[in-house]
Amino acid sequence: MGEANVLHVDIEAPLGGGGERRSLELAFDVPPGTTVLFGPSGVGKSRTLAAITGIARPRRGRIAFGDDVWDDVRTFVPVHERRVALVFQSLALFPHMSVLENVLFGVPKGGSAEARVAAAEGSLGRMQVAHVRDRRPRSLSGGEAQRVALARALAMRPRVLLLDEPFSALDASLKEKLLVETRAFVEEARIPTLLVTHDPSEASLLGDRVLFLEGGRITRRTSAAEAFPGRGISAPSSISGAGG
Repeated sequence: MGEANVLHVDIEAPLGGGGERRSLELAFDVPPGTTVLFGPSGVGKSRTLAAITGIARPRRGRIAFGDDVWDDVRTFVPVHERRVALVFQSLALFPHMSVLENVLFGVPKGGSAEARVAAAEGSLGRMQVAHVRDRRPRSLSGGEAQRVALARALAMRPRVLLLDEPFSALDASLKEKLLVETRAFVEEARIPTLLVTHDPSEASLLGDRVLFLEGGRITRRTSAAEAFPGRGISAPSSISGAGG
């Protein structure tokens, strides 16, 4: 029996690059809170997230959320049925939709139209971008677009949240605000979250646990406080200001 609200990952997959045949071999659990996959480019961090979402299947292994098996030798649950939210640097906002329509796309179906709009507006408000609800993505600043992408992910009420270096292009001040607000959401929702990064500041501000990756393997498992002493934050707080 799997523990409820825990993501279980045990996979083996090809890991290309470098002109040599390498493999990704990882086994770890993600309890509620944020687990960081930390390491340089090319060690398999994004490949791991692709397997968890169902975008790419591992060569072998098992991925499960609690007792719900998503991928093993007998089972494959498609992407749209896993309710996994993925936010990455390129954002993937729909250019032909308004900001509100983009976030509504993530709100679970069911309930009245008014309730779904209220949920989308609430998520935009949390990310301090309610003022851009009627604009198109191309008119947004980088910081605004990032907040909209996060708002859409949070509006999904996901079972698992995956963050693939979504903060790397932001300036330090805005990055810290978004990390703190995302941490507050994760703690309130009590969902398993995976953050892919090679930035110690991101890992310490958002992370609870850190898995160090090298060459497709986990080389160290520790707490964020032990991995990056003196870099953490004392408590979550809300975003101040609406710029960026």
